[in-house]
Amino acid sequence: MAIAQSQEKIMSISEAKTVANPLWKRLLWLVAIWGGSVLALGCVSMLFRLLMTAAGLKSH
Repeated sequence: MAIAQSQEKIMSISEAKTVANPLWKRLLWLVAIWGGSVLALGCVSMLFRLLMTAAGLKSH
């Protein structure tokens, strides 16, 4: 019985601490993650191009 009460108390504390971030902050994270993924994809494509050029392949 005491375990169930302590679990309920822990759940209520964690629910009380959950506060939604402002919209601008969430959008900023979205843009940052998108930009990072685009940058990473660009780096991978440049690496592939470098490897293909080193192997003697040309892009034209």
